[in-house]
Amino acid sequence: MLRPWKLEIRLDYKAEKAIYLQIADAIIGDIQSGRLKRGDALPGSRNLAEMLKINRNTVVEALNVLLNEEWIISRERKGTFVADTLPAFPKQRLAHPVHTSEEMPKNVCRISFDDGYPDTKIAPVAELARAYRQIFHRNARWQMMGYGNQFGDPEFINAIIQMLNHQRGMQVHKQEICITRGSQMAMYLLSQCLFKKGDYVMVENPGYKQAWKALELAGATLLPVRVDKDGLMVEDVLAYLKTHRKIKAIYTTPHHQYPTTVTLSLQRRLELIRLSNEHGFTIIEDDYDNEFHYGYRPLLPLSSFPELRYYVYIGTMSKVVAPALRIGYLASNDRDLIVKVGELRKIIDVQGDGIMEQAVLQLIQDGTIKRHIRKVTAHYKSQRDVVDALLKKHLKNKVDYTLPDGGLAFWIEPKVKVNWTGIAAKLLAKGIKILPPNYCSNNQDTASGLRLGFGSLSAKDMTEGIKALAKYLPDGK
Repeated sequence: MLRPWKLEIRLDYKAEKAIYLQIADAIIGDIQSGRLKRGDALPGSRNLAEMLKINRNTVVEALNVLLNEEWIISRERKGTFVADTLPAFPKQRLAHPVHTSEEMPKNVCRISFDDGYPDTKIAPVAELARAYRQIFHRNARWQMMGYGNQFGDPEFINAIIQMLNHQRGMQVHKQEICITRGSQMAMYLLSQCLFKKGDYVMVENPGYKQAWKALELAGATLLPVRVDKDGLMVEDVLAYLKTHRKIKAIYTTPHHQYPTTVTLSLQRRLELIRLSNEHGFTIIEDDYDNEFHYGYRPLLPLSSFPELRYYVYIGTMSKVVAPALRIGYLASNDRDLIVKVGELRKIIDVQGDGIMEQAVLQLIQDGTIKRHIRKVTAHYKSQRDVVDALLKKHLKNKVDYTLPDGGLAFWIEPKVKVNWTGIAAKLLAKGIKILPPNYCSNNQDTASGLRLGFGSLSAKDMTEGIKALAKYLPDGK
């Protein structure tokens, strides 16, 4: 029987280095010194946590670091062992490196202020699983195991159309929509079908870089449009129209602008529609979190205005149910464009997930989705109010912000210019993650603000995180 090595580590709770990194580096040191040899078994995470009298999640984070750096290996049903082939690191190992990239895995942080993700712990997983099982007990279940429609399940399409027309004031027909695996897939398909090299696309700056990547991959050149408290600045749009001949579209998030959360004013909406009709460019509207609104009711999309001639509307079900559920949709009054999107989608994906679409459809029809949205909206509003109170208490003299009327994130701007990357590194050493700003064109971040997602955090974590952030932000002059 394998006898795990008895761990002897002294943890310094006052040190800048996070506890999980202290554990990982202590184990690395014993491997390098020869105390731990190749093939030696390590105690399980539960036993290790009991030995050190710490939370098991902290031990799991330490083991993840060791696994990622290949100091240890995991064998199914047997445990973790010192690797047979060790990394070529110097014996005198200095402090564990601090990663500041936004791609850093979330599981190495105790507290993570994300981009505005929903709380997966309150997702209607049980209801979805039940609906999924029921579908396989239907008499016609075998028919669903073959290929389906590249535009999506017809019944599910009808449900989405009904939602868009009845709740968002649009006038969508079944030939004007395509279901996709998430909104990013919709953005990719659209970009490949609508743009070619030499086309110009106006984008909000700061804005959503993942969408920009899809546009640039199709050959489009981006033209940054400034954003203020009333949304994108139409005067910039007008200036570009005077100087560029091949402007094909504008990409915008008018409901809750990403990342600043501001709403495009009615006056600017009407002016943008007028310019679109006059100059023939398409308005690509990404309505990424329409469901989460804390005021009286959300503003209707630009795409609901009957006078708008050229639009593409992109939405998602992923935030309503759970991020892992990849269901988005793309709607447009350009039916030829939808046909092209369907043809391209068939090449790369053949069809959507018809069975999952049927399961979500069942939740829509039995009222589960409606009840869930009502429940989580109240929950997220409470979360938002907690953050509002924390910002007023700990950052009142340090940042400016506007209380968001929807969505799952705050946009805070320091009263004194700061080095967000440096602050992120210091917080990460304490196990707290923020996303250093990376929202502007040409990687020149003129946006001084920070986007703080609150949907997936507990009140305790938000309190600890914001109090820690306050230590590194100076008071306003």
